[in-house]
Parts: sequence; C-alpha cells; structure tokens
Amino acid sequence: MILSMPKLIRLENHAHTIYSKDSLTKLEDFIATCRKRGIDRVVITDHNNIKGALKAREMAPDLVIVGEEIMTRQGEFLAAFVEEEIPKGLDKKEALERLEAQGAFISVSHPFDEMRNGHWRRDDLIEVRTHVDAIEVFNARVMRRGYNEQAQAFAEEFELLGTVGSDAHTARELGRAVQVLPEFEDADGLREAIRHARFETRLSSPLIHFTSRYAVWRKALSRG
Repeated sequence: MILSMPKLIRLENHAHTIYSKDSLTKLEDFIATCRKRGIDRVVITDHNNIKGALKAREMAPDLVIVGEEIMTRQGEFLAAFVEEEIPKGLDKKEALERLEAQGAFISVSHPFDEMRNGHWRRDDLIEVRTHVDAIEVFNARVMRRGYNEQAQAFAEEFELLGTVGSDAHTARELGRAVQVLPEFEDADGLREAIRHARFETRLSSPLIHFTSRYAVWRKALSRG
C-alpha cells in the first residue's frame, strides 16, 4: 500500500504590518508580497495588538494567521492563533495565562538579542520554558549571529522546538526565514507540524533597522 505524503507549505512565522509602531507596510502590499513569494501561511505578529491581523485575515483567510508580539516586563512572547489581544506590560506569568486560556501557540522572539528591549534574562527564560511551545532559534533581523546561536543552544539544552522568523517590518523582508512543514489548521496542528519542519533562512542587512526607525519617525511626525 502506498501512503500519501502530507502536503508541505511555507510558513512565515514572524512579520509586521503598518499596525506596528515601527512598520509602514500596508495590508494590501503585505498580502500581495506573500502571494508573490510563495508564502502559504503567515503569522502577523504586530506589536501588542491584533487589529491589523484581524483585518488581514478577513482579506485573505487562507493565508493569514492572527498573532501578536507581546512585550511583558521580562521579555517578548511571540504568539500565533490569538483571538483576544494581550496588552503590553504584563508580568510574564499573566501573559502566559491569557495566551494559554485561548489555546494560542506560544513562542519567544529573539530571546538573547541584547540589542533589543524584548530580550530575556536566562533565568526568566528557564522559568517559562515549560509553558511555551517553541523558541525562536533564528531571527533574520539580529545584528550578531551569536544571538541566534545562543537561542539554538538553549532550545537544544532544554529539548525545546525551534521556530524561525523574518521579523519583517518591510515587505521586502517577507520570506527571509520560513518553516517548510506539513500543512495545519490550528494551534494544535502547528504544534505537531513544527516537529517536522525544515528551515530556509537568510539574515537581513543590519541597515534594514533604519527602515523601522524611519517608520517610527514618520508616524510621530504625522501625529504632530
């Protein structure tokens, strides 16, 4: 008997839109770029809000997964299949409880990147390790490769699954770090599929961070 192989898809797990404070990517451009680059599913992980992700899901339900990058007092979580927005500034324990209550897939973004506010102290990361589904072991926006290497080593030390993400704040970055994995429908399906993932990764130029600074400046100017 010949068993059929599961369909493989390309998942972008970490990406931002104009609904993040440091991105100017419009939803229409975001979706069109994903289509053009052969991204089958994308988790929109805007900072501390899901408004843009919800709108994008209405526009492209076959493509978009609602997610959120959440700043806690200890570091940033990266979640997928979020239906209720998690506010920033909570203690890590409360943020986890709120995510677990809605069955979200929970990861930790760029955990050792000391050049960003959302990095984690090792002790705090050890405390949350049994409550997260994965650790982001490759982030295309890190400016030092060692930060990704530390994340990979931590995942291996504690036998945690790994995810990768472009952390795209511009459309041109979409697809720089993706998972190729069996297709899935929900958070539980992603938990299983990620076990069989292979990664396609490329680091972005450090200069890409200037686009985020420009976005922050542009938005501040328009409000003024």
